Amino acid sequence: MLKDILKFYKNFPKEGINFVDIIPFLQSKESMREITAALDRVVTAPNVIAPEARAFLFATPLLCTDGVVEDVVPLRKSGKLPYNEGDLVEVKITKEYGFDTLFYRLSDLCTCRANSDTIYITLLDDVLATGGTAEGVARSLESRTITKNGKEYRIKIKEFVFLVGIPEIHGTERLEKIAPVHCLMEI
Repeated sequence: MLKDILKFYKNFPKEGINFVDIIPFLQSKESMREITAALDRVVTAPNVIAPEARAFLFATPLLCTDGVVEDVVPLRKSGKLPYNEGDLVEVKITKEYGFDTLFYRLSDLCTCRANSDTIYITLLDDVLATGGTAEGVARSLESRTITKNGKEYRIKIKEFVFLVGIPEIHGTERLEKIAPVHCLMEI
């Protein structure tokens, strides 16, 4: 069972946090195949946005399956994403152990497939705890419109997908106000 290979680190990255380490999934070909197949079954949007760094590792294999994913948009930390003037969007987020800032490029969203007047996105991440990262990113994305080929498109989070959910922290309830939440496993 996939859940059995997770590792946990008490008081990391700070006192009081029980860190869930998903790196063991990346150390097994069978685990990675199983996770990719499971994600492929639950992701229903053609576009996936993935916060660095672990979400990249699970989102990009979806581009190689027969599923619906056609585009992966990276969310990066400060100084990691090259950009042109006016292209970079800053998202301030609150995590269970502090504050952070992520960035995405509007030009990356322009590559996303649109349906009618909407660009539907699955936000995929590794662990759902408080939901602060996902909520901040979702609110930022849904507050924007993207112009492609002279036409404006709104952005809609179709669903949130996580490898691991921690129910007692109640991040699911926070995110369900925006879109459905799917966790492959709960601990």
